[in-house]
Amino acid sequence: MTSTLPSSFLFSSEVARALKIGLPVVALESTVITHGLPRPQNLSLSEEMEAQIRNEGAIPATVALLEGWVKVGLSAVELDQLAMSPDPVKVSRRDFSNAIWNGSSGGTTVAGTMYAANLAGIKVFATGGIGGVHREQRFDVSSDLQALADTPMIVVCAGAKSILDLPATLEYLETLSVTVIGWQTDEFPAFFSASSHLPVSMRIDSVEEFTDFYRWHKELDSRSALLVAQPIPADSAMNESEIMEAEKQASAEAMEKRIRGQALTPFLLKRVNEITKGKSLKANLALLLNNARLAAQISRSLAGSGRQNNI
Repeated sequence: MTSTLPSSFLFSSEVARALKIGLPVVALESTVITHGLPRPQNLSLSEEMEAQIRNEGAIPATVALLEGWVKVGLSAVELDQLAMSPDPVKVSRRDFSNAIWNGSSGGTTVAGTMYAANLAGIKVFATGGIGGVHREQRFDVSSDLQALADTPMIVVCAGAKSILDLPATLEYLETLSVTVIGWQTDEFPAFFSASSHLPVSMRIDSVEEFTDFYRWHKELDSRSALLVAQPIPADSAMNESEIMEAEKQASAEAMEKRIRGQALTPFLLKRVNEITKGKSLKANLALLLNNARLAAQISRSLAGSGRQNNI
């Protein structure tokens, strides 16, 4: 935990203690609760992700805005409060000041969570899929990519959301000098399916191998994140042609309705789930839990090696 945190930050006692004594901690985003999943799956999923992290010997730290306070680690009551929030805001890096000023409650995006977690001293973060370059408007580029370029964290994901332009997203990450690690794969995962048929920067096959690689990355004093891209479990992956057709239809509807900005991704994910009759939601839940497990294993390994807080 840094000594110069903004006064708007509040830690749960569990997370504060864990950071103080060097226990493994994993940050979790909260837009998946406020904007990514329907009720009641949003609350049950957040509880299950935290449970998976605890089962792996780490401490979960869900990040969110509650009534203008940046909360790092939520109680069961606060998770429920966030999940039931009637009009939550979506908080990326640019939105913190406004949300705090207005006393808002809402979910932090990948970029927003990275910003808060990095200030808090948490270095491992589990999410579903990162944002990227949208197909509908090429100038619509998620701030997640810039956050990955300038925030020194370990981000475990299932690739970028497949509703995006994946080749353009990977090109953008290359331009920003972000290392994309394929977890037990040579190809970039495509969120709902195991592969986009696009190459990653490098491949790593075990937590021990990652911990060794991390030592060299740290010594080079890189300020960018390490993006660990883990494919969705094989038994939960969707058929590529089915998901592509659903995403194509959802994209066409979004363009027809002129939906853009922060409203675009939630709309696309919701429509894809409707078109696939709930299959994409099941896949999303599976990959989120899978990523939480891996992030906890990495965090535990780094804490055991004494390297977690020295990125």
